[in-house]
Amino acid sequence: MAVDLQQELVAFKPQKEFFIGIDSDGCAFDTMEIKHKECFGPLAVDFFGLQKIAEYAKETWNFVNLYSKTRGCNRFLGLIYTIELLKKRREVSDRRVDMPDLEPLIEWTKKETKLGNAALKNYAQKVTDPIITTALNWSLAVNRCISETVHNIPPFDFVEESLRKLSKKADAVVVSSAPMEALQREWRGNGIDKYMRFLAGQEYGTKTEHVRLAACGKYAPQKMLIIGDAPGDLKAAQNCEALFYPILPGQEQASWENFYKAAADKFFNGTYAGEYENKLLQKFDACLPAALPWN
Repeated sequence: MAVDLQQELVAFKPQKEFFIGIDSDGCAFDTMEIKHKECFGPLAVDFFGLQKIAEYAKETWNFVNLYSKTRGCNRFLGLIYTIELLKKRREVSDRRVDMPDLEPLIEWTKKETKLGNAALKNYAQKVTDPIITTALNWSLAVNRCISETVHNIPPFDFVEESLRKLSKKADAVVVSSAPMEALQREWRGNGIDKYMRFLAGQEYGTKTEHVRLAACGKYAPQKMLIIGDAPGDLKAAQNCEALFYPILPGQEQASWENFYKAAADKFFNGTYAGEYENKLLQKFDACLPAALPWN
């Protein structure tokens, strides 16, 4: 019987007074652009027969996963959102492209929280659905592309300094929708995993589940902080009544510098919540548009 990975989070025990959960792609590392523009988007075009509308498909993929309020979502949800938006684009309907019907994948995402390759592989063996098989093969190809393409990318400036500072007072955990293989390669490869108590990827469930299982009821809410660059990270914090520090897309280095020099101390001395956090959240909300740029 396979071990339920989430039990590792349930068994997580505090060693420090504070808890900090940190996202990886686009937050600690400048890996979002290269992964989505070189791997996710182009391979979605290939696997789902979108060559006739490749330009629009890549533009839509990038909007969904990089430049909108769905930034940082799980890859399978990102695929679903992208296809849904493409079906509504006039440029696509004008070219009479047969769009894939992702309903089988949508149904799977509604009943599965561990939206990763392992869970989808198990599901594919049960249902033998061509869309599920294609989605799995696409996702596996994405992982291969990332492992071949994304190398030698260090964390943003002030990330390691911040980790060194916070690890003295807080239990730090990576909270990510990336696969564990990528997290281990990037965090260990840069020698910063030593500051972290735990690395939690997509195999451990959603980000909300990561925080809820590892921290809720174990730390006081005002002593829990999530650091992230996407609305999904903020949602995970809110779902668990934790505080949130945004890494602003396009202003990552400045965001980390501010965390290191100011925000971390405010969090530890109890002055972060309230006006200071609210101002940061307003800036964060303004960074990612909801309106479709092609409309």
